[in-house]
Amino acid sequence: MSRSGRTTAPFAGFEWLIAWRYLRAKRREGGVSVMTWISLIGVALAVFALIATLAVRSGFRIEFTNTILGANAHATVYVSPHLDENGQAVQVFKDYKQLGEKLAAIPGVKRAAPIVKGQVMVSANGKNTGVQVFGESYEDLLEIPLITNPEIKIGKLVNYHKGVAIGTGVARELNLSLGDKITLISPDGVKTAFGTSPRVSAFEVVYIFGVGRYDIDRTRIYMPLNEAQTFFNRDGVVDEFEVQLDNPDTVDALVDPLNIVAGPNALVWTWKNASGGFLRALEMEDNIMFIILSILVLIASMNIISGLIMLVKNKTRDVGILRTMGLTEGSILRVFFICGASVGVVGTIVGVILGCLFAIYIDPIFEIINRIAGGGVWDPSTRLLSHLPAKLQLADVLSAVSLSLGLSFIVTIFPARRAARLNPVEALRDE
Repeated sequence: MSRSGRTTAPFAGFEWLIAWRYLRAKRREGGVSVMTWISLIGVALAVFALIATLAVRSGFRIEFTNTILGANAHATVYVSPHLDENGQAVQVFKDYKQLGEKLAAIPGVKRAAPIVKGQVMVSANGKNTGVQVFGESYEDLLEIPLITNPEIKIGKLVNYHKGVAIGTGVARELNLSLGDKITLISPDGVKTAFGTSPRVSAFEVVYIFGVGRYDIDRTRIYMPLNEAQTFFNRDGVVDEFEVQLDNPDTVDALVDPLNIVAGPNALVWTWKNASGGFLRALEMEDNIMFIILSILVLIASMNIISGLIMLVKNKTRDVGILRTMGLTEGSILRVFFICGASVGVVGTIVGVILGCLFAIYIDPIFEIINRIAGGGVWDPSTRLLSHLPAKLQLADVLSAVSLSLGLSFIVTIFPARRAARLNPVEALRDE
């Protein structure tokens, strides 16, 4: 309430003017100015670190989820070892065409692809390495997003019937290019009177793919289903079915229907069984990282208190004069609140800009860092991804902004209240 009896509107223009004059510290108040800059830079760096970290963690989570769902089955139906009516051990599906149609007819199932799978030794150019071969038809292979549209694609998938498709890691390991021949060696070969002799066959490389996952690009080879059946002695049978769903998140609800249709000896292994624990660990790490970086933002915000306390101390005489002129405690509180909150707002804006730029231009930034460090900073063989991913999400930015502004506003209230409660008589006693 002013002397004229009129109520002062909150955050009136004169309050902003006084706060702006206080923020422009004079030469003799250099300490206040230094603390203000330290507070601003601290908040900006904390927000930048929070947004950059959340963007990288989101990138990791999305990249892993996309490659898990884009290059692998949402669910795999296979046969547990059992004895048939003749007493022979069986671990394959017979009449797989009819069974595939029944599985595909289940509501929520997009496709059920019969495949033959086996681990073999591949040899080329005097080098050898172990790989996993997936025998799959051309039509079913077209339904795997990251194989038809990978990060790196050499050759045409339409030539799939003429040879094999290999990952970029396999090609790099064996120095292979399109048109080269590879030799596959399977220990489960032709049975003779003297035992089982390894099966050795040569195939032409007609397609090279790179999905960005080291464990896929380095170990996987796709072969036409009929060729795989011949090579692995699976004539008329398949090892398992790759099931792709309309909504991968509903896979748990479809386990029982798939088991019922596939038969009593069938088992279902979902993408959540294979990778759900890893994704949950990533989510837990996200939460822990957010808490840790929130403490960093809190520490940066605490610097605002230091600067504001120094400002209140230096402006004690001014506060006394303003109170005698009729300014209310609320006006004084808002003046110093504006001073502290402005530092938090500007620091948050700068931090958001820096964090967003880092997430957007992370590839060239990391390339510079890798070049300065002499290379080898990012090893795909241990981190599985071919590059450092970052995904800028609005929710992450808003959470960082809300946290920073919320803490900045809260810590500003305490020194502002101290200034507002100054007794004008005490403030002017020594003047």
